[in-house]
Formats: sequence, C-alpha cells, structure tokens
Amino acid sequence: MKQNKLIRTLAVLLTTTFWACVATAQQAKPTASRALELSTFGGVSADYTGLSGGRNGSLSVGVDLAFAPYRGLRPTVELRGLYPLDKGTIVSQKAGFGGLRVDFLLGHRAHPYGDFLFGRGQMDYGTGGYLYNDYNYLVTTTYVYSPGAGVDLDLTRRLAIKLDGQYQSWGDTPTASTTVHSTIATVGLVYRFGQRGVF
Repeated sequence: MKQNKLIRTLAVLLTTTFWACVATAQQAKPTASRALELSTFGGVSADYTGLSGGRNGSLSVGVDLAFAPYRGLRPTVELRGLYPLDKGTIVSQKAGFGGLRVDFLLGHRAHPYGDFLFGRGQMDYGTGGYLYNDYNYLVTTTYVYSPGAGVDLDLTRRLAIKLDGQYQSWGDTPTASTTVHSTIATVGLVYRFGQRGVF
C-alpha cells in the first residue's frame, strides 16, 4: 500500500509540474529557449527482476522530446524500451514505456532528472516455466509502473553519459502479492539532435 501511494504521489507531482511548465512556456522568451529539444539514448542495464533472485543483462533505449524550460525545470515526454540480452535462468523482462520526465537545470554539465513512466511488459519464465499454486506459468503480460531518476553528464553539446535508475512495479504476476518489484540500473549515451540539440 505504501509503495502504491508513493507511485501515485510521484505521478501527480510530475504531471502537475509538467503542465505548469507547458502553460507558462508560451510567455515571451528568447527564440532558443522556446525551441524543442529532441534526443535519443541507449545503454546497458542490470535488471534485478524481483522474482526469486532473477537477473537480466538488458538493453535500454529511448527518445525524449523536451519543452521550453521554466524556472529551472524542463518538462519532457519520454518513450523507452527494455529488452533482455542475457535472460538469466528464472525470468526475463521486456517492456515498453511512455511518460513524463522533469529535468532540473542547474547551469552546468550535470543534468539530473526524475521521471514517471507507464507501459506494458512481458515476463518470460525460464526453461520449464515458473510453478506457483499448482499452475505452471510460461509467460505473463501485464502493466508496469516505473518511477525513476538519473543524471546526464555532458561530454559535448550533443553527447552525454547517462546514469539512470528505475524502480518498476509489475502487476498481475504469479506471486502472493500479485506484484513483482524490479530495479534497473543503466549506463549509456545520450545524443541530442540539431544545432545545440534544439530545432
């Protein structure tokens, strides 16, 4: 219950911040600050699946569309995918997400952010399936909530190193609580499109 409350509170906070920034972004600002910023990222992830000690080595990829900043915050729409490269022996998780991200603009090369993503995921159980309550599960498909945080560290105007962490809640799973909680740690690269990453 506490985790569900935390997830709902974070979702409301990020949504409110996003719409507040969008609503005020139309005020008169220099051309560059009104521009959108499109970027993409990819990285390798350590996925601690939360089911019987299962682990995956995964690929995380995504795209971000950032809006004009307001008072040191920049609202962003994010799409992201998770795909297992090393599936482990217990369960492998793959998923697609969309959601909101808020960047905290500190005026230097480190750009921290928080996000809240929602999507669908699939859990493929190891050889022979996963036995629970006399049922043998081979695959489950379910919704996934994924709040997280991270930091992009600029290398150049267009390139940055990404350090990212996500806490995922997978519903409708073969466990006593019907929920599996995963943690994902990612190291990757960000590429910003256009001149200085804006268009």
